[in-house]
Amino acid sequence: MTERHLQPLLHDLVGVVHAPTSALGDAAGQLRPRGVQGVFHADARVLSRAELRLDDREPETIANGAAGPHGARFVGLARWLGDPTPDPTVRVERTRRAGPAGLTEEIVVSSTAAEPVRTTVTVDLACDLAPIEQVKAGRAGGPLKAEADAPGRVRWAAEGLVVTVTGEGATVHATGEHTMAPRLAWPVTVTPGTPVTLRWRLAVTDPRAVVTAAPAGPGWAEPRVAADDRRLLRLLDRSLADLHALRLAEPAHPEDVFLGAGVPWFLTLFGRDSLWAARMMLPLGTELAAGTLRVLARRQGTRVDPATGEQPGKILHELRRHEFAPNEGLRLPPAYYGTVDATMLWVSLLHDAWRWGLPAERIEPLLPHLEAALRWLGEHADADGDGFVEYVDTTGHGLANQGWKDSGDAVRFRDGRLAAPPIVLAEVQGYAYQAATDGAALLDAFGRPGADRWRGYADRLATKFRAAFWVDGRHGPQPALALDRDKRPVDALTSNIGHLLGTGLLSDAESAQVAALLSTEAMAGGFGLRTMSTDDAGFSPLSYHCGSIWAHDTAIVLAGLARDGHREAALRLADGLLAAAEAFDYRLPELYGGDDRASIGRPVPYPAACRPQAWSAAAAVLLLQAGLGVYPDVPNGRVDLRPLAGPELGALSATNLRIAGAPVTAAVDHTGHPTVSGLPTPLHSTPIPTPRPPSLSPTSTSTPTPTPTTAG
Repeated sequence: MTERHLQPLLHDLVGVVHAPTSALGDAAGQLRPRGVQGVFHADARVLSRAELRLDDREPETIANGAAGPHGARFVGLARWLGDPTPDPTVRVERTRRAGPAGLTEEIVVSSTAAEPVRTTVTVDLACDLAPIEQVKAGRAGGPLKAEADAPGRVRWAAEGLVVTVTGEGATVHATGEHTMAPRLAWPVTVTPGTPVTLRWRLAVTDPRAVVTAAPAGPGWAEPRVAADDRRLLRLLDRSLADLHALRLAEPAHPEDVFLGAGVPWFLTLFGRDSLWAARMMLPLGTELAAGTLRVLARRQGTRVDPATGEQPGKILHELRRHEFAPNEGLRLPPAYYGTVDATMLWVSLLHDAWRWGLPAERIEPLLPHLEAALRWLGEHADADGDGFVEYVDTTGHGLANQGWKDSGDAVRFRDGRLAAPPIVLAEVQGYAYQAATDGAALLDAFGRPGADRWRGYADRLATKFRAAFWVDGRHGPQPALALDRDKRPVDALTSNIGHLLGTGLLSDAESAQVAALLSTEAMAGGFGLRTMSTDDAGFSPLSYHCGSIWAHDTAIVLAGLARDGHREAALRLADGLLAAAEAFDYRLPELYGGDDRASIGRPVPYPAACRPQAWSAAAAVLLLQAGLGVYPDVPNGRVDLRPLAGPELGALSATNLRIAGAPVTAAVDHTGHPTVSGLPTPLHSTPIPTPRPPSLSPTSTSTPTPTPTTAG
């Protein structure tokens, strides 16, 4: 039988992170030489083993928990030591903290035994320097030879990376059987009431890294939040701590901070992920958005290169130190541009940061990049000239799908068949419409030509979308997921259509119908919004993109529902997201299972999901914004208020939000009445009543009657 290499599971591992360093170990705190366990620095595993023993026996684990924003603490027992009583008398605590270029551990052995306890504490180490893509594919290599180059110190080096572990006061064994598995050893005597504390540290020198730790500092405003629903407070606390830990910069430009996508697979610059996360964080200031925009602008495409997907004006997809090749079919170059949506998301982040108050002097240097991005939209995004934005991998070893659902099987018909490329995704047309109108607003505001061209582009796109995408579905008219190679609507019902909300592409009646579709049990019956309807043949609750639930996807859609006035639908998704957060100890993973909420009463983990993940953590801030209903338009001197909080979600308030750089307080009482204070002159707030959305019907004048289609 051919050996099958499987992606390692990590749902039950305990992680610590201080980007670009992260560590994943088991519930006992052990880093075992298997799967994805170990310490990672950017794209390399710099320690593949760190196993703690006392007298060659492992402590029995009883608990673990967070120890600050970058740490975890593990509690174990050594019941074979101490008094022979039912109660344990020797306790072992292990505290692990990640740093920007390494990791520290503190081991505390304490005793309440009647007599002193003598034991030898050891930590067995190994280093394989495996690239992250090999680990992801389940193909990690063997351990490297260690060198004990100083008392208490062991060292590994290869390809410019130098990894050093130092045990304070430890004896190092690194010869014979320990050549590939060096050991730190401490003989200790523990007297009652006087714990013994041991320490070791790992340091990494990595001159070839393409990302580095962000400078110390908060990076954004720290809000003070009060909420009747305490789940939101706990989610915000944990999420903001994780987001601080995910901050990154480029070595040559440490001042421009962005968020690494997630631990462990994506702890680097990802255009789409970093842009969405920065957009969600705008209520806490515009600095993260500005840094993200500048980092990506510096790497904006300037030429046509089919091998990398680069095109003039296009925004990068991901950045690695070397080729990313986890399997025979996928080989991505170090700087890869295979994304259909990041360029448009870059435009809309610039626009939204402007609306939140990013100063003109920070925007003006980015205007040439805005114009280049719009030129890409007009000259390269529509290869066949049909008026839609599409994608196709022409290399045969890039991403087959290049929207946010980028797995190879993500675009399916209702009957489960895969759509053939080129693919025209529904949500991408919404992003294109919004980028065109957002770009036009910026061009007008800063006296640049071309705004009318992009407003005309948006109008034509909306007309074409209405004619081509609306199909008859199980629950009435619906936008198709996509158009395939032959321009046939891919008629699955998916969460993609929720991203159309708030883009301007939909009429009020169409928005109401999308809200109704996303509120069905088939879509909203889990702990959030399913990526695909349970009615579709391709649905699987643990499919990466065809039935699972993604926190960021749910948050984006619920925010669109809330802003468009679909309160009941938004509240349902908000409750699902908060229930999931509670089940995952308020560290929302990248994704989780799309099982029905009634099946086992808690979300099923997706076993290979990143955790923490930037846009999952930032979803907490977007949920806070939707709850408060704060929508600034600083250039036009107003802040609209349309809160989701109130009778169902409870009262909610937040101080130290940022609008136009000023600290602002927003609050919603139990009746849903919003207030905002601290707005700088001349801004004023305007409560916006929730509209009664019109229904979509064949006689509606706001959208044409969908033409029944047969997929196939």
